[in-house]
Amino acid sequence: MIAMLTGNLVAHQANRGILDVNGVGYEVFATTTCLARWLDADVAIVHVSTQVREDAISLYGFDDDRERAAFLALLTVSGVGPKVALAALEALGVDGLSTAVDADDVRALSGIPGVGKKTAQRLALELKGKLPSASFEATARTPVKAKPNDPLPLALARLGYTKSEIDRAQAALSDAGIPVDAEVGERLRHALKTLSGGHG
Repeated sequence: MIAMLTGNLVAHQANRGILDVNGVGYEVFATTTCLARWLDADVAIVHVSTQVREDAISLYGFDDDRERAAFLALLTVSGVGPKVALAALEALGVDGLSTAVDADDVRALSGIPGVGKKTAQRLALELKGKLPSASFEATARTPVKAKPNDPLPLALARLGYTKSEIDRAQAALSDAGIPVDAEVGERLRHALKTLSGGHG
């Protein structure tokens, strides 16, 4: 199964985008917020949930593991498929969804396209304790601004690190006073040391 794609968003319409990965175009379904962010990025790092059905294999893309985890949690609820799960993230976001579930806010959950009152009640009941907390991958929400065409995030992504881990490594570099225009080999060594739990 595809878990992550790194490339350039070359086209999008509504919740559907085409991601060019080394000359191969992947159809990815995502929120309009994610698609807009990937369109502006020099290199888009897309976390993927591969959904397999009898008649199709569909890729759903997310900014980070937090969004992906929320999407997968939504799919555990009876009557909720990938399209409705994506609509929930589009309408409320992870934090809004978590707040609505914790507060048993059936009205807010009913406002999700494709969700009626009964499904909203199931969401409020069945998602309790299943959604990622607000502090989960908080660094992914406040990434350190990298210089244009910075090769470090792409290098780390190709080594298998997630967006949140890459953001954490870049934040550690900033805290250590290592500038974004330092030699990439030096920055990569420090980043790997941070991610492996080393110090110095």
